[in-house]
Amino acid sequence: MKSQTLEGKKELEGKKELIDQNIESIGKTLTEVQRRIEEVGKVSGEKITEVSTLIKKHEEVTAKLKDTTEHLGNALASSKKRGEWGERMAEDIIRLIGMVEGVNYIKQKTLEHGPGRPDYTFLLPNSLKINMDVKFPLDNYVRYLDAESEHDKKRFRDELLKNTKTMMKEVTGREYINPAENTVDYVLIFIPNEQVYGFINEMDPKIMDEALKQKVILCSPFTLYAVLAVVRQSIENFNLERTASEILTLLMDFSKQWTAFKDKFKTMGERLDAAKREYDALITTRSTALERPLRKIDELGKRNHISLPEDIVLEGEKPSSE
Repeated sequence: MKSQTLEGKKELEGKKELIDQNIESIGKTLTEVQRRIEEVGKVSGEKITEVSTLIKKHEEVTAKLKDTTEHLGNALASSKKRGEWGERMAEDIIRLIGMVEGVNYIKQKTLEHGPGRPDYTFLLPNSLKINMDVKFPLDNYVRYLDAESEHDKKRFRDELLKNTKTMMKEVTGREYINPAENTVDYVLIFIPNEQVYGFINEMDPKIMDEALKQKVILCSPFTLYAVLAVVRQSIENFNLERTASEILTLLMDFSKQWTAFKDKFKTMGERLDAAKREYDALITTRSTALERPLRKIDELGKRNHISLPEDIVLEGEKPSSE
């Protein structure tokens, strides 16, 4: 029993030593875990502070965006304001193309032979014109977006398409296409919003064909830019062609005048040659023929001691001092 007790005591001391080592290791691990937790807490606090700052900034931006949206919504709630905004967009596109008011287009001029008053009239070569109205069918589009039931969405969608077709009939009934006004055989309608324009075409893909049958071209900001770019290029091509034609006419006139000048110059040269021949004949043959009797007279005078007058000088002789 004593021997077993000693062995048990040794075994317990060995286990106690292992337990102490494990406890020490666990203590170190817990210390490291605590340190890590403290670091994570510190970083988390910094991150939470950053997130809180970002949230505050986001709230400020959201509030500003909300105010801007409300102001824009209030502004676009008025049909007059929508019209002014649409005209502003049209003018931005026109200026981007490089057109000048009074030169390439005029604004809101009443037609001479009709009751219409287009928002814009674009001036083309040969005194031709293109009329354009700005239309912004926004009300039913906004109601469609806010509608919750499919029935309401369909109703507002149909109203929007109906409004668009009514716009086409209005512009065709205002004599915007009128030979007496030298207009081309189509008219432009500018819808200053790509979403509304795209929605109309998506909901009724045949509406563009229907518009073209009525000689109406529906334009969004992008398509208006393309149309006016073509118009601008056609004007420049026409001016270039007209200038080239004028230059060619001037060159032809110059060629005629140059030919006439050469003919006259040749005639003058021939006349100068003839005058020179006459002059040579006068100072040679005619002078010799005239001097021959004078020589004889001079010889007779010398024989009779009579001198010729001083103003009569024969060829090759000097006046006599006597």
